[in-house]
Amino acid sequence: MARFGNPRRLSLKWRALALTSLVLLGLALLITWNSNSSLTEQFHHSRQMLHERQQQEIELAMQRSADVLKQLASVVASSRALRDALSKDDARTADQALTPQWPTLQLDAGIDDIVVFDSQGQRLAHHGQLQQALRPGPQWVRAVMKAERPKIMLSCRQECRQYAAVPVLEDGRNVGVVMVSRSLAEVTRYIQLSTGSEIALLVQQSNQLSSDLKNPRFLAGWQSSLLAVTHEQQALPILRAASRQLASMTQWDHAQRLAFEGHHYELTAVSLADRMVGSGPDHGTHFLLISDITDQLIRIHRTTGTALLIALTGWLAAEILLLFILWKPMARLRQLSRTLPRLAQGNFDVVRQHISLSRRKFHDEIDVLAGTTLDLTRQLETLEGEVQSRGQQLELRVRELAFERDFVSNLLDTAQVLIVTHDRHDRITLVNRYCCMMTGLTESELLQQRFTKIMMPELKHSSHLFDQGGQQEGVMYAADGEPRTIVWYHTPLGAQSGGEPELISVGLDITERKLAEQRLTWLAHRDPLTELYNRRFFEEAMARSIIPGAWGAVLYLDLDRFKEVNELGGHQAGDRLLRLVAQAIADEVGQKGIIARLGGDEFAILLEQADAELARDIAKMLVQALDQIVLTVEERHHRAMASIGIALYPLHGDSPNELMANADFAMYKAKEDRSQRWHLLSTVQHERNELQERVYWVERLRSALLEDRFELMLQPIVHLADGSILHYETLVRLREENGTLISPGSFIPVAERSGQIVALDRWVLRHTLQLLCRITTEGISLAVNLSGQSLHDAGLKDFLVGELDASGADPKRLIIEVTETAAVTDFATARGVLEGIRRLGCEIALDDFGVGFSSFHYLEQLPADYIKIDGSFIQTLPESEENQLIVKAIADIARGFGKLTIAEFVDREALLPILESYGIDYVQGYYLGRPEHATTLLEKHIGSGNNNS
Repeated sequence: MARFGNPRRLSLKWRALALTSLVLLGLALLITWNSNSSLTEQFHHSRQMLHERQQQEIELAMQRSADVLKQLASVVASSRALRDALSKDDARTADQALTPQWPTLQLDAGIDDIVVFDSQGQRLAHHGQLQQALRPGPQWVRAVMKAERPKIMLSCRQECRQYAAVPVLEDGRNVGVVMVSRSLAEVTRYIQLSTGSEIALLVQQSNQLSSDLKNPRFLAGWQSSLLAVTHEQQALPILRAASRQLASMTQWDHAQRLAFEGHHYELTAVSLADRMVGSGPDHGTHFLLISDITDQLIRIHRTTGTALLIALTGWLAAEILLLFILWKPMARLRQLSRTLPRLAQGNFDVVRQHISLSRRKFHDEIDVLAGTTLDLTRQLETLEGEVQSRGQQLELRVRELAFERDFVSNLLDTAQVLIVTHDRHDRITLVNRYCCMMTGLTESELLQQRFTKIMMPELKHSSHLFDQGGQQEGVMYAADGEPRTIVWYHTPLGAQSGGEPELISVGLDITERKLAEQRLTWLAHRDPLTELYNRRFFEEAMARSIIPGAWGAVLYLDLDRFKEVNELGGHQAGDRLLRLVAQAIADEVGQKGIIARLGGDEFAILLEQADAELARDIAKMLVQALDQIVLTVEERHHRAMASIGIALYPLHGDSPNELMANADFAMYKAKEDRSQRWHLLSTVQHERNELQERVYWVERLRSALLEDRFELMLQPIVHLADGSILHYETLVRLREENGTLISPGSFIPVAERSGQIVALDRWVLRHTLQLLCRITTEGISLAVNLSGQSLHDAGLKDFLVGELDASGADPKRLIIEVTETAAVTDFATARGVLEGIRRLGCEIALDDFGVGFSSFHYLEQLPADYIKIDGSFIQTLPESEENQLIVKAIADIARGFGKLTIAEFVDREALLPILESYGIDYVQGYYLGRPEHATTLLEKHIGSGNNNS
């Protein structure tokens, strides 16, 4: 406790009271403020509603007064005597006509003035007080006569009068005007009674006279005269005070507040100029309503004070209750805080005497703390006894360590590892026998030598190892001068007997393991045959390179016709060619990129930070370099040719898999275009869609072959001479799951590129033979198209033999069709395969003749029975003389070689006479018959008892 001194303390009890006081006082103030705000807002709203109602009362009173004046004027104007007097412009008669009505109008209706004007607007007669200054001018009178309808006007000077003028009509002719007026005093009294507020009528004086200043009713602050006021004795002092403190009434946009002689008043101004049409220039005339709001404000303040008093009372009661709740628990807590330091002194019995457990049913946190303190007391007392027991055990352990030290000393001399101890000055203090053998030095020669000089020459100093040790690898030269790779494990040793701390270093000779690891690492990243990087390293390099913000290119190489080198020259020749290709690629690319052999005859190059132009240039150089490679095996010369696909990142892919897929796709595009033997993907979306479409169709073909979802269609081949049909061409369609048939143009190209065309050809052959076996009509034959890849299928002949035996079909009724291009591309292979098929009894047809090589020398050499002239010559035959010459020449030469001719794409009748004149034997096309399902078209040829399928 002495370390902390005697800091000033603030009890938790008072902290809790202070915090809750702040919270409760804040809530009390918030509730009081909210109550006051709500009352004030309600008061303002009620006053606003009252002002609107008072304004409506004023407008109603003014309108009612105007209506009464117009009615009285109309009554006067309706007098027969008055109309006659006006018709004759007789002033005396007009005065006599008014005399009987004047007392009633003056006493009962409060009329102050009545004037009669003639048709010229001149005063003819009048009764009452003549106020020339207030009375409207002749122009207003003439306006009434012109309008021929009553008008109202308000005029205020020394007093305010309301005028009503009514035209007098005689026989539809306007003969004069009757005008009556009265003061607004009566209106003022009515408004006071209806609104309950004091009301004053004020008019603003634009030209101030000296007499006005002496007038007790002149309010200098507003430059206005008080024309009428209710309860003048009480209201006039209020108005004077308001004129001094408040702005002019014309500037008020809401009610004004005034404090006067201990009371609070609310003043509302209602302008008469805005409410009466034709009020002239008197824009400063106002009704001023005076309301005493003292009682309402006092009630609001009293209610607010009551709410504050209640809130403060609740706060005080809550604090007293909280203090009562905390007093006893805090006393127990203080007792615990004074007792706990005795644990450090070991006074465990004293602690148990001062702390007692509560016997209440429900314990609180202080009870838990007291129980925990007693548990801690027991544990500390137990631990103190254990420490004494451990001291005795430690003494016994020291004797055991002395024995172990002797054992370790013997172990040092026999272990086949380097064991060295050295101090902070790098001086060797201990070595084992193996160190002497390794270095060729004696123990005395090694002692006091520098550790870094003898054992780790590349380590400049070892002082940093004394902090936490560590592991290091270094090279040490043995006694025979050979470098040895040593792994050192450093461990700091504490100072002994007051000496300096030392470091023990144990070294393991891993030279042989290091050489083996290097070899394994090389093998893990390299292709043993070409010594280029392998696929695994290349994929890791791509993953490191293809990151956000990086750019470059990938070149994918596939050797063309490499299979022939392996088959003709053996695998050793293939390996030699691969090494030559790898060397040529390495020479051209150098350090520009990472070169790898992916497997087989596939290579890849990763060019970082390479654009499309650089990638194309390297592809062109590789094509030229590979063209120079010639491998001679048994007098056969093999050239290295490759198809190169180029994909850029991130344009063509932002992941290694996507980029390699696009590069592979570009390589296949290069194989299709043999003009330059490389292809750079252009529009990435178009290429990607094409790749996805290709993958989609490959999978669909695979599943269709497995599920047997192809259908055979037959198109008739008509004998031109007699119109008979003994031949049909077999066409294949892919059946969708919904039954829709897809034409071969959608999937045959994909099958050819993916290598599935051979399987598809075999499917068509098998089902055609099964169908042929079911046909009982004699002489019917079916023609089947074979792809160029099937001509290179070594097992085609054996397959055909097996299917002929299985189906029992007559081979003479089977015609095998191959395209001219497929037959002539590899003439020797095609000739051998076709001759083998012909020996089985089948017939051969050359399809699409005329658009490929078109060499009649090949026509003579190939074993063909039929020549199918390509439809591109037939469709435009009537219009093209050139096509006519070609078709006629083919027909003549085929006939000279003893072969039959078939014209394709015959789609109109006009072609038949021409073809017949050329000696064409058969015709085929939509005009003669469209492809139909085999079972539908050949029902008449199919029997029921000869089904071998």
